[in-house]
Amino acid sequence: MAKKKEQMPNRPQCFRSRSMEEDREDLCSDGAMRFTVAAYPKEAFEVMCMMRQHQKLCDIEIRVSNEIFHAHKIVLASASPYFKAMFTSGLKESDMSIINIQGVCPMSMAIIIHFAYTGQVKIEENNVCNLLPAATMFQVNHIIDACCSFLENQLDPSNCIGIADFALQHGCSNLSSIANQFIDQHFSQVSQGEEFLALSVCQMIMLIKRDELNVRSEMEVFNAVLRWVKHDKPRRCPKLPDILNAVRCHFLTPHFLKEQIQKCEVLKNEPQCCDYLSRIIQDLTVRRKYSCNQRTPKVPYVIYTTGGYLQHSLSNMECYNAQEKQWFSLADLPTPRSGLGGAFIEGKFYAVGGRNNCLDGNQDSDGVDCYDPITNKWKSCCKMTIARNRVGVGVLDGLLYAVGGSKATVHHNTVERYDPAEDKWYKVQNMLTARIGVGVAVVKRLLYAVGGYDGNSRLNTVECYNPEKDSWTLVASMNTNRSGAGVVALDHYIYAVGGYDGALQLKSVEKYDTEANEWVFVSPMSSRRSALSVAVLDGKIYALGGYDGTNFLNTVEVYDPEKDTWEAAPKMSCARSGQASAVWRAPCLAHGIS
Repeated sequence: MAKKKEQMPNRPQCFRSRSMEEDREDLCSDGAMRFTVAAYPKEAFEVMCMMRQHQKLCDIEIRVSNEIFHAHKIVLASASPYFKAMFTSGLKESDMSIINIQGVCPMSMAIIIHFAYTGQVKIEENNVCNLLPAATMFQVNHIIDACCSFLENQLDPSNCIGIADFALQHGCSNLSSIANQFIDQHFSQVSQGEEFLALSVCQMIMLIKRDELNVRSEMEVFNAVLRWVKHDKPRRCPKLPDILNAVRCHFLTPHFLKEQIQKCEVLKNEPQCCDYLSRIIQDLTVRRKYSCNQRTPKVPYVIYTTGGYLQHSLSNMECYNAQEKQWFSLADLPTPRSGLGGAFIEGKFYAVGGRNNCLDGNQDSDGVDCYDPITNKWKSCCKMTIARNRVGVGVLDGLLYAVGGSKATVHHNTVERYDPAEDKWYKVQNMLTARIGVGVAVVKRLLYAVGGYDGNSRLNTVECYNPEKDSWTLVASMNTNRSGAGVVALDHYIYAVGGYDGALQLKSVEKYDTEANEWVFVSPMSSRRSALSVAVLDGKIYALGGYDGTNFLNTVEVYDPEKDTWEAAPKMSCARSGQASAVWRAPCLAHGIS
């Protein structure tokens, strides 16, 4: 053994053994080596393909219509369970040399045979509709998958309904699911197309019943239904009552419904539909409970926050994705300002009022800017009737309310509301008390103004605005005086988070039960915060930034109502107080959502 070891270095290189680590998979236990030629299967099939082309050793003739295809049974059986069963299961075809195939076009048969020999398939618009059924018939899963991938890549608002139906007919469940998700995601564009207008009554009802429809408001669904009905009024009008039951009409505004009853030519001739919509208006105006739930599209929602103050007023805007636990920078506000209010209406973020604190002086703002998350751009809107710094903002019936605020030393009890469709502001009834740093929340079509500062003292009082009566009434007062608190609605509760009581910044939190008309304390935050912003995302309350009496904060805390606990979340990109925050779907620029 010692002698052999001395001779081993003198062996020719080609006979020297390799280390086990280098060729572990190739080395056999007896010292032999196993070689695998990766190109061999391809080379062998190339020879078989050439032999087929020259009709050498072919043992089967496939006839489709008037075309004849020569092939080898073993190759077809290896590619298709259909042919394997035909040739090996004792069927009469197993001994036949000529097979007639029905229900397949010659082009599809040629493609499938070519694939059996080469593993290659070219799919185009002019062959996929015939090829997928043929591949399904012959159980050639690789071609089925390729067809599905091609159709998935072709999905468009103009063809997605047809692709979803086609996939369902041929048992392609994954493609069907993907196509239906595409329909949900792009419903607004899909509803403008010819395929949508061609839907049957049952298909229409099934579609608009879906929770996942991605619409900015239920008006999109309602208007889509009317377009569909008008496309074939004689046959579709009688079905309108059933279809309207699938629309979530309780999420339409009374004003919109009244306009439809009065002006819509389709509805005027359908008294049953008018009666149904009138009952919904009654439900909304008297605030009856109803079982209808909001749609839940499968797109991520994020928190948007903009403006604020840190040594001077800020213009930067960012959004927070809780799934990724990450902040993304977005387009800056056109004008820096703090003490502004913000809210979403039909997918657009409105930044309202505030003050531009800068070296050149302080200027209270009557300005309104609108941000589109899809384009990541701002545009100016109609200004308010007066400047409002530290204004409260809320959305009721698709209208934007600007509540209180101040201009210089004047503290407002005035309220105005903005109609985005008209780009106009209208005055409504004044509050009972002037309020700046007021929190606003909406529950069951009632708008609440919570706390604030009247120019003399911090307030614990709360007023409630009824749009039908255009009037304000006092409801139960908070347990603590608060201005600059974060105020937000969750279910039928209103939460007042932090704020300033005239002596200290607060970390206490209390919630108002709108049904019981009482306030109770819940767990406090870990930090004191005034001039913070709050938002509800995934059933939890986020408290963002603010001022703790010494420092401006970039920290974020999250409250879980079920556990009554707070925990930390990722910090904002910078400290800020007096910013505006609201929740809507993720912008396409940050998350690839169109």
